[in-house]
Amino acid sequence: MAETIKWEAEEYVQHEKHGGWYAGLAIVAIIGAVITFLVGLWSFSLLIIVSAVALVVYSIRPPRTLKYKLTSKGLSEGTKLYAFDDFRAFSIRQTGEHFAIVLIPRKRFGARVTVFFPEKQGEQIVDIFGSRLPMEDLKLDLLDKIVEILRI
Repeated sequence: MAETIKWEAEEYVQHEKHGGWYAGLAIVAIIGAVITFLVGLWSFSLLIIVSAVALVVYSIRPPRTLKYKLTSKGLSEGTKLYAFDDFRAFSIRQTGEHFAIVLIPRKRFGARVTVFFPEKQGEQIVDIFGSRLPMEDLKLDLLDKIVEILRI
C-alpha cells in the first residue's frame, strides 16, 4: 500500500445532556456517597464524589478535532502510531450518523482504539484496513454498554 489517507475527526461523539441527566448523576452520587460514608468507607465516599465531578467536567468538555493519517505502517493520530501488527482485527461501528473503526488489540488486556472517520472516505479507509487486518463483528462489553446507556 503506497497510498496515504489523511482526515480529521472528533475524538468522540458528544451527546446532548439535559438537566435531568445531571440531576440524576448528582442524586446517584449523593446517595452512594452517603451510604458508603455511613458504612464507614469514607474514602470510597470521597471517590464517588470526585468521580461524579470528573464525569461532569468530561461531559461538558467539547471533543478535540484530531488529525489522522493511514499509511502502510499503520494509523497515526498526531504523533502517535498504531501499528497494524499491534492489532488482531478491526470492526466498524456506527453511532447515529458517525462511523468509526475499532481496532481490536492482540494483547488480552490491551485497549481497543476507536477512530471516527468521515463517511465520504469510509470505503477507502475500510478497504485499507481490510487488506491488512481481518474484520470481526464488534461485541460490546459491559463497560461499553454502560457508556452507551449513559450517553457519555
